[in-house]
Amino acid sequence: MTHYSVHWFRKGLRLHDNSALLAALQDCKEIYPIFILDPWFPKNMCVSVNRWRFLIESLKDLDESLRKLNSRLFVIRGNPAEVFPCLFKDWKVTRLTFEVDTEPYARQRDAKIVKLAEEHGVEVIQRVSNTLYDTERVIIENNGKPPLTYVRLQTILSSLGPPKKPVPAPSLELMRNCQTPCKDLHDARYDIPTLEELGKSSAEAGPHLYPGGETEALRRLEHYMQRTSWVCNFQKPETSPNSLDPSTTVLSPYVKFGCLSARTFWWRLSETYRGRKHSQPPVSLHGQLLWREFFYVIGAAIPNFDRMVGNPVCTQVDWDDNREYLQAWAEGRTGYPFIDAIMTQLRTEGWIHHLARHAVACFLTRGDLWISWEEGQKVFEELLLDADVSLNAGNWQWLSASAFFHQFYRVYSPVAFGKKTDKNGDYIKKYLPFLKKFPAEYIYEPWKAPRSIQQRAGCIIGTDYPKPIVLHEQVHKINIERMKAAYARHAATKKDSMESPKKGTKCTSDHESLTNALKKKKRKLNN
Repeated sequence: MTHYSVHWFRKGLRLHDNSALLAALQDCKEIYPIFILDPWFPKNMCVSVNRWRFLIESLKDLDESLRKLNSRLFVIRGNPAEVFPCLFKDWKVTRLTFEVDTEPYARQRDAKIVKLAEEHGVEVIQRVSNTLYDTERVIIENNGKPPLTYVRLQTILSSLGPPKKPVPAPSLELMRNCQTPCKDLHDARYDIPTLEELGKSSAEAGPHLYPGGETEALRRLEHYMQRTSWVCNFQKPETSPNSLDPSTTVLSPYVKFGCLSARTFWWRLSETYRGRKHSQPPVSLHGQLLWREFFYVIGAAIPNFDRMVGNPVCTQVDWDDNREYLQAWAEGRTGYPFIDAIMTQLRTEGWIHHLARHAVACFLTRGDLWISWEEGQKVFEELLLDADVSLNAGNWQWLSASAFFHQFYRVYSPVAFGKKTDKNGDYIKKYLPFLKKFPAEYIYEPWKAPRSIQQRAGCIIGTDYPKPIVLHEQVHKINIERMKAAYARHAATKKDSMESPKKGTKCTSDHESLTNALKKKKRKLNN
C-alpha cells in the first residue's frame, strides 16, 4: 500500500535518530511534516521569551533541513484534537507517526489523537526516541514498579544491554519517490511563528548564547567530542557552578527540545571513551544521561509527580506561603549575592549550572526560606531553556530533601559554597555589576562591609542592594528541626497506612492499576 503520511514533530525537532519519521517514509507517496502550535499555550503558560526564541530557531532550522530533502515543515495553528480531523480529510492521510512522549499531559493528548485516527481509518505508529530506553520496558523489568534509586536503575539497564544505536537521518535517496505538496502560499499559511505572534518582543530576550536547532546541537556535540581528555575526565561535581563561561556542555536545552538525540549523544560519547580510561556514572557524561533517564522513568510511573499532595514518593512538608520571600528569590533580591547572581543569570540567559541550581533550590526550600519546591519548580519551568517536566520535578524533590535524597541536615551555604570555586567573586561582579567595586573579602557578604567601603563601592546595603532577607546562620538550624519533624510525621503516616487496611479489604490506586497493567504486558512479552 502506498501511504499519505503525516509526521508530527513535538519534542524531537530533528532529522537524525528519528525512527518515527523513517516509519512515515516507508512506502510513502506524500509526506507532510507538521508541528502544531496550540494558541492556548502562549496565552496561558508562563514561558520565557528566551525559550520561545529557542523553539522558533529550532523550527526554522528543521524547516531548512527539510528543504534540502525537497520537503517543508507545516506549522499548524490550533488544538490537535480539532486540527487532525481536518488534516486527515484534506490530505487523504493514511498514516500518522510521532515520537512517544511519557509526560502525563502528552499521554492524554496522544490517546485522544490515536482514537481520532482510528475513527478516520488512519494507521498510527509511535516510536521511542526521546529517551535512551523504553521507559515502560524499564518499569516492566523492575516488576512493574519504577526504580527509585540510581543504582537500581543501573541494575535494570545492565540487564537490558546498551541503548539502541541511533538511526540515520532521511536521505534524498530515501525521499526519491516521496513528495511534499507545497503550494505557493505555504509560507503565508504554515510559516514559522514569530515572537510577536507569541506575545513576546525580541527586545525582552537575553543575550543570544545558545541558538536553537539541530544544526547547532550537532555542531556543539562535535566541538566537545574533540576535547577527548576533557570528556574522558569529566566529573560533574568537579565542575564550577560560577565560572564566567559554562564549565559543562550546555547541551541540555538541545536534548530537551529533541534537537539532539540522547542516543546519538550516548553513542558519540562511547566512541570517544573507546580504548581510553574515563570517568564513570553517576559523575561522567554518560552518567548525566542516565540521571535524565532516571527521572523520566519515575515521572512516567508516579502519579502527581510534579506536586507534593498525592505524590506517593514525596514527603509531605508544611511549607510556608511567603509571597514576598518567593518574589525576592525569583527576582534576585535576597541580599545574598551568590544566590542573586545565579537567579539573574537564569532570568537573562535561560541556563545555570546544575550545582548553581542546587544552591538556589536549597536556599528557597529547606535551607533558608522554607517555601515549597513546587513554587521553585514553576519559576524554573518558566525561565529554563531546558525545563523538562520530569527532570524539573525530580530535581526539586531531591534538592528539597522531599524524595530520593534524605540527608536534609546537609545544607548549602549561600556564602561558603560559591567561595569554593570563585574566591574573588568574579561571577557575582558579572551578574550584579553594582557590587563589582566591593573587595573580595566582602563580595559574598556586602552587608558586613564598613559604611566607608560601601560608599567607595557606590552601593549602600539596604538602599542600593537589599540586606539579607533572612539570617542563614539562624534559619537553617531552625529549618533542619522542621525537616526532622516532617520526616517523623511522614514515617508515622507511612506506618499507619501499612497497618490500617483490614484483612480482606482491597485497596487500589492509579499507581497499582499501572503496575498491574505493566505486569500483564510483561507476561505477554514473555509468552
